[in-house]
Amino acid sequence: MQIKYTKQFLNKLEDLFSETDYVLRYEKGNFQSGYCLLHETHIAIVNKYFSLDGKINSLLEILKTIQVDQDKLSDKNRKLYHEITQTQLQF
Repeated sequence: MQIKYTKQFLNKLEDLFSETDYVLRYEKGNFQSGYCLLHETHIAIVNKYFSLDGKINSLLEILKTIQVDQDKLSDKNRKLYHEITQTQLQF
């Protein structure tokens, strides 16, 4: 899957995230990896000062590490999630 670093692709990832059990928040912080996952409360926090590329890369990493109930996803988001998790990402 070829990653497009555009605002539209970021919006697609945020839409996919909205259908998961996790809440996505953009906040300031000193996260080593640029994001923080609170697994017990299902919250993902991404550094709000990250560039567009950094936000997209963080969301992709998070989506590859969390468990997503694919039955809750719409068809287009299920397809996007499958592409993200099953293919080797090209940055």
